[in-house]
Amino acid sequence: MVARLRGMRFTRQLLLLQIGLVALVVGIGFGLVAWLLDQSLEHQYEQRALNVARTVAAEQHLGDLVRAGDQPAVQQIALNASRATGALFVVVTDARGIRLAHPTPDQIGKPVSTDPSEALSGREVVNIERGTLGLSARGKVPVRDSAGAIVGEVSVGFDAAEIRHALEDLIGATAPFAVGALLLGVAGSTWLSRVLKRGTFGLEPADLADLVREREAVLHGIGEGVLAVDTDRRVTMCNDEAVRLLGRPVEPGISLSELDLPPRLRSVLDGDRADNILTVAGDRVLVANHRPVHRDGRDLGSVLTLRDRTDLEQLTSELDAVRSMTGALRAQRHEFANRMHTVLGLLQADAQDDALEYLRAVTQFQDADSISDSPAVRSATIRSFMAAKTARAAELGVTLTLSEASWVQQRLVAPVEVVTVLGNLVDNALDAAHASTRRPGGVEVDLLSEGTRLVISVANTGDGISPEQTEAIFVEGISSRGTDRGLGLAIARQTARRLGGDIALTNLGCDGTETVFVAQLPDVLEEAGT
Repeated sequence: MVARLRGMRFTRQLLLLQIGLVALVVGIGFGLVAWLLDQSLEHQYEQRALNVARTVAAEQHLGDLVRAGDQPAVQQIALNASRATGALFVVVTDARGIRLAHPTPDQIGKPVSTDPSEALSGREVVNIERGTLGLSARGKVPVRDSAGAIVGEVSVGFDAAEIRHALEDLIGATAPFAVGALLLGVAGSTWLSRVLKRGTFGLEPADLADLVREREAVLHGIGEGVLAVDTDRRVTMCNDEAVRLLGRPVEPGISLSELDLPPRLRSVLDGDRADNILTVAGDRVLVANHRPVHRDGRDLGSVLTLRDRTDLEQLTSELDAVRSMTGALRAQRHEFANRMHTVLGLLQADAQDDALEYLRAVTQFQDADSISDSPAVRSATIRSFMAAKTARAAELGVTLTLSEASWVQQRLVAPVEVVTVLGNLVDNALDAAHASTRRPGGVEVDLLSEGTRLVISVANTGDGISPEQTEAIFVEGISSRGTDRGLGLAIARQTARRLGGDIALTNLGCDGTETVFVAQLPDVLEEAGT
């Protein structure tokens, strides 16, 4: 039987166990009710016999007739009482327990079959006993004469079969309710099993246990952050990687409205399916994917996955700088070759005056060499980066200059972070100056060292930024030239804040002046003198 149950589906096992339990409870309850009814009926019949016996014993002159031994008169009183009450018997004895009245005349003059001593001693007795007429519920009371002396007893009995018949009638009336309760319990158990099956998608407990183990192993073993949300927009699960990437604790059961998430990430969760959305959370650049979850046509919520792209974004920025510098060097080499060919041609044509004039014009032209060879900035990384950006600025028709007040004589100890911040600020400034109607367009970079702190100031001749956009431009996906224009300023500020610094907009540039961004980057330079 046990082996058969083990091979049965869990919901069916549960249904059978519930039905068995309901049947057991109903059976016990029904048996208890039957026992209580039997006890109650016995007590009622005993009290009934006792009341009849009291009534007979109180019959006028019965005591004197018993004392006088007037058997016919006593017999007649007993028979009348028996017929009037429907008792099985009404027996009257004298003080010695000899019957003076009995339903069977042959028993008159014989001692009673049960002990009369308690009644003859003045006590009333109720019990169920077996006598010459069978099992009966009995009541015995003493009989007193007119002087008050005990001269005999009256014993009245009701057939025990009447108790059984009455009990059967009551049980018959109660049985339909017990059967109805059993059927209701079976129906409830069946419904509960179906609800359980539907709630667990028909999975067995072993399957659920395996799923939990696999879920824990997968969710806490992968390199992606996973955040699950139910249909009520409450977090049902968040693995350790998601907590690390979001930079804040996420407790299961918390509502999304109470969770401090970046605007773009919140918009992703508010929408439907989303693929490879770039967002910034804390000091990290993340790639987010959002998937709604459905099963059997039911909406179960959604799952958000997060991948860390911070290092890749920083490497991309540095690679862009290297590519820009390489292109600038290639262009400079090509330009230098063209100039040498021009001078050679003029000299071969014996046009020395023209050659001298050409050389004077060339030497007066300030290009990327003036930045790449600047003694004000010792870091080769910054000089190369600025030279590369000068070439890009020339392509955009914008002048990029390094302020004469710039002075940085230490090497960089955090070149990737500095290039990320400086690159995004310069790119933003070049785009603003290029898109502006103001001409000539220009961008000026000012670099100053304060101990190990690097202060970067980038000014551009763009159209400026409205006051209401002062903080919004640092939010991912927001730009002074519209939305969905990348993560430049957001990444730059997050990188600066991760270093312990910040980026601020110090001049809006709306009144015809320059728009100025200032970045404070602590501990990115070597100690002075090292």
